[in-house]
Amino acid sequence: MIFPNREQAGIQLARRLSDCRDARPVVLALPRGGLPIGRAVADAIGAPLDVVVARKIGAPGNEEFAIGAVTARGQRVLNEQALRYVVLPPGYLDRTTEAQRRVAEAREASYRGIHPHEDLAGRTAILVDDGIATGMTMRAAIEDVRARSPRQVVVAAPVMPPDTYAELSRLADRVVALEVPRDFQAVGQFYRDFTQVTDEEAEALLAARPREGAP
Repeated sequence: MIFPNREQAGIQLARRLSDCRDARPVVLALPRGGLPIGRAVADAIGAPLDVVVARKIGAPGNEEFAIGAVTARGQRVLNEQALRYVVLPPGYLDRTTEAQRRVAEAREASYRGIHPHEDLAGRTAILVDDGIATGMTMRAAIEDVRARSPRQVVVAAPVMPPDTYAELSRLADRVVALEVPRDFQAVGQFYRDFTQVTDEEAEALLAARPREGAP
């Protein structure tokens, strides 16, 4: 399946999440690409929309190679398999983790503006993104949300590869994906329009909060 754009993918994903409507859901998007998905899901099931910002922790000399991820509140996960093949200078992991945490904290504050964090205690937290590749940042987001005492954690995305689906199924209470293709190479290959979401668009999507429980 090729999705026309993020909004249409979110509408399709929302149909698979319609049974969450009565579970006091909160939709939490991973910016920026996850926000159009999150907005569509939140509007469809009458849930508030919030964000969880997670940043990759890159390897020395190769920032794109993730050896972990950290959220704005300091929840960190590590790629233990990758760490077997990487030599880290003394103090590198802690320094880089803190640097990325600060970036995540600043971005989350910028996206949220004056809006406070949604209270997740006893509620269904639905973590969404426009697609999930390795799942490293989503793993950090799951840990972050778990620490806020939700009743259950649901991970939802239009597309993810089978190994990531299996890994996230161990960590979340439920994983929803429209496509789990074996030929997965990159999230963008499953969208006709995969234009980057700007910070301004992300902030606008988050600010347009519907009344909770609205149809």
